[in-house]
Amino acid sequence: MMDFLITFLQGRVQRARSGELDRGASAVEWVIISAVVVAIVGVVAAIINAALSDGANKVGNCIKGADAGKTC
Repeated sequence: MMDFLITFLQGRVQRARSGELDRGASAVEWVIISAVVVAIVGVVAAIINAALSDGANKVGNCIKGADAGKTC
């Protein structure tokens, strides 16, 4: 049993020194980057949606109250 633990720990140390365990950290970094990008896209979409909605309301109000000699 003790030989197994020693061999297991030696293997873990060797993998840590070789940088093989960095793959997990890289995956976590990609998840964080992706989450930030999704959040930014969501904020930009909300801003664009609000601007388009406001513009559409202004055009609608202008059409409703349009007179022949009046400009909006």
